[in-house]
Amino acid sequence: MPVATINGHQMYYEVHGSGPPALCMGGWGTFCHGEERHLARGLTDRYQVAIFDHRGIGDSDDEASVEPTTRLYAEDAAGLLDHLGWRDVHLIGLVGIGACIAQEIAIARPDLVRSMVNMGCWAKPDAIFTHQMEMLRDVHREMGWAAFQKLVCLWSFEETFYLENHHRILGPQGPWRELNGRLAAHERLMQACLSHDVTGRLDRIAAPSLIVHCPLDMVTGPRLTKPIEDGIPGARGAVLEGAAHVVAGKEMRGRFSELLLGFLAEIDSVQEVSAQ
Repeated sequence: MPVATINGHQMYYEVHGSGPPALCMGGWGTFCHGEERHLARGLTDRYQVAIFDHRGIGDSDDEASVEPTTRLYAEDAAGLLDHLGWRDVHLIGLVGIGACIAQEIAIARPDLVRSMVNMGCWAKPDAIFTHQMEMLRDVHREMGWAAFQKLVCLWSFEETFYLENHHRILGPQGPWRELNGRLAAHERLMQACLSHDVTGRLDRIAAPSLIVHCPLDMVTGPRLTKPIEDGIPGARGAVLEGAAHVVAGKEMRGRFSELLLGFLAEIDSVQEVSAQ
């Protein structure tokens, strides 16, 4: 799979599916290296989807002397789109920094953006979110990756799903495994998350935007996602009832995929009519 020199580092990326272009970005992990199965169901059947490893994880390297900010990570992602020659792209930012990156791209590079989807994110950290992030960092630093994984899973999955699946999701092959042995990369991602602030710039996002609110999200619930909807002119909000920070389980994943693909199809149909 390809690696490109983008924005001063080596970025690993993959492209899956066919159709109009979409860029899908998650949190402190990757959809690459076989993890594309976690993309929304049906997405790669209808869209050509680019995914990549954030700086310092997977097969992307990093430059420690460069200050980590969501603008830096957004410049990486925009650079990938420029490398691919893509324009008019659906930005799908899910569960953490990926959504913040989408915000920064939509603000700085509107020429690239067809639509934007945000879920599990924030416009600016509040005290609860900041203290949660600091706790995760401290646990990883002082107690190790396994303790960090257990804590973040406890906060991120809906309780019934966790009770039925904890034996499967915990361990070295479980979620956030990309950070195992990579504390420095985690700390840099964390620094970018905690310095993110687009509260005075959200009104510059012109792309049609869908903001998904997850009522059971203990980390980035509606108290953080609703201000994003309110701050973007014409943004649409959708409540995914019963959803926690991570969308998991067959039924919940199906509902999310239906919501996402319905929004993208609507945007595509409107723009096709406008182009005629």
